[in-house]
Amino acid sequence: MAAPTLQLQFDDNSLLPMLFGEHDRHLARIEQRLGVQLSSRGNRVAIVGPHSASETARGTLLSLWERLRRGQTVELGDVDAAMRMAATADGNGGGPDLFGGEALVVRTKKRNVAPRTPGQAAYLKALKLHEMVFGVGPAGTGKTYLAVATAVQMLGDGEVDRIVLSRPAVEAGERLGFLPGDMREKIDPYLRPLYDALYDMMPGDQVNKRLLSGEIEIAPLAFMRGRTLANAFVILDEAQNTTPVQMKMFLTRLGENSRMAVTGDLSQIDLPAGARSGLADALDTLAAVEGIGVVRFTADDVVRHGLVTRIVQAYDARDAGPGR
Repeated sequence: MAAPTLQLQFDDNSLLPMLFGEHDRHLARIEQRLGVQLSSRGNRVAIVGPHSASETARGTLLSLWERLRRGQTVELGDVDAAMRMAATADGNGGGPDLFGGEALVVRTKKRNVAPRTPGQAAYLKALKLHEMVFGVGPAGTGKTYLAVATAVQMLGDGEVDRIVLSRPAVEAGERLGFLPGDMREKIDPYLRPLYDALYDMMPGDQVNKRLLSGEIEIAPLAFMRGRTLANAFVILDEAQNTTPVQMKMFLTRLGENSRMAVTGDLSQIDLPAGARSGLADALDTLAAVEGIGVVRFTADDVVRHGLVTRIVQAYDARDAGPGR
């Protein structure tokens, strides 16, 4: 028996080239990943294939169409993200709100950022709802990037007066004195990923101006002791490399009208053997504390190169193997 056919019709021909991609590469990507056949004629798209895969393709196209209607762009990464979200959505393939709709779009000076996986959607919701959020999971899931984007939006909207970004420098020991150069030269290499995220969200001259004015502060964790951070969005990155004492110190810096995001990957702890990670300790200690959001990312949330997802999955499978 022939596979059933689904029909989609779109009402704005001017958006179709962006939906289909150059030389129909977006349609080709969906066909390749889902094992369906897509054919377009005018403003109609026919989907042929197994029911589940066809519904996922349908949800993918509808969610990408909704992005275009909101004025956002569609690239291959967005196509992959839409397929992931459609495949995990409740019901048959989901629909146009797979990316969380307008409410989850983070708008900054240089770009609009929308979730690309269900985990990212949950994370952005948590960042909007909670004063303190833990984002835990493997590299490439957008934990820090989305937190910085949210912080930049809140600063631009006047919801906070400043952004404070921190990391444990030189593993957890903060051994800055052994490095060459002045203090800025000592700490910059360890904070570079935070700078990169900022420059992705804001024009370079604005980043530099706000760094000079103190509206954006980037500092190693050791510099947080004794401070109260009010009217700020505070982010602690690489939190798995804190000790429990350091983590308690950092979390208790939260002041009035402030938000705090703590990100880390418990599979990449650089502490000395036998030392307990402050991130793991905090997740256990604060599990029942009201007002704290915790989002755990998985390999399915990795939005870097597809090979990164497979690498994470391979390590997860090894770690879950017999005798571990």
